[in-house]
Amino acid sequence: MSSIKINTQETNNETILKFVSNTILINGGSYEFNNIDEAKDSHLAQQLFYLPFVKKILITANFIAIQRYDIVQWDDVEEEVREQIENYLQEGNTLVKEETKKKDAVEVYAEVTPNPAVMKFGSNKALTQTDVEFKNIEEASKSSPLAQELFGFPFVKEIFISENYVSITKYDMIEWNEVHQEIRTFIRSYIQDGKTIIQELPKQQTKQNVEIPKEDLTDTEAKIVDILDEYIKPAVASDGGNIAFQSYDKETKRVSVILQGACSGCPSSTVTLKNGIETMLKDMLPNLINEVVAING
Repeated sequence: MSSIKINTQETNNETILKFVSNTILINGGSYEFNNIDEAKDSHLAQQLFYLPFVKKILITANFIAIQRYDIVQWDDVEEEVREQIENYLQEGNTLVKEETKKKDAVEVYAEVTPNPAVMKFGSNKALTQTDVEFKNIEEASKSSPLAQELFGFPFVKEIFISENYVSITKYDMIEWNEVHQEIRTFIRSYIQDGKTIIQELPKQQTKQNVEIPKEDLTDTEAKIVDILDEYIKPAVASDGGNIAFQSYDKETKRVSVILQGACSGCPSSTVTLKNGIETMLKDMLPNLINEVVAING
């Protein structure tokens, strides 16, 4: 079993702190506990509620978010809590008795995207907290059983899994109206059966799976990421895609991004990149941006 490491991450709410794991903690979905009685299926959550400042706990695929009461500040207690969580997990203890959770109704819907080769399959259930993209079955076999099985369909070319949807790129051998219902039914059954979505985060960061910690960004880079997160990503996610920040060259004032899901290879992505993202960044960060390029566009 790989060594589990827990790092802390601030949120927009100063009372809530994320304790982020380098490994998958639970299968797709999440668990929210408001008190120790609700946490009967999670021994760790019950332990944490014995801390007098713990108000609420949320457990997801790769992080535990804790909301505190105002009797303390996170600076005073976060290291104690981080060590408690990390030690508990490193001992191989079960985080949540997932089989006891009542199965909820699962809905999966298919949506066309601006990219004719890509269809988005959205779900009313959380699938992952970390966006992942797979170019082939070999990549999927190391991380995602769901993606691995989807590659069993001969027309599936690439797969992008985000928070609550799967974007699938097909080969030209077939039309979506011939197969989208089959894929929708398959994904719905897979989620309904409680099967593993992502069993392990990719060990090697690639251009397709990269998240740069905000503490490693310069001031300008952090502003670029904030603009992408707030204004750009919600729009492209609705179309089954994602745009991730890759780098910023201070000398040339060039922003490099990565296109994922429906955005990758989309005929309209260049127009969106230039007329949408580039224009917005130039307006919001005057004299700091010359151009925006997609390194995989």
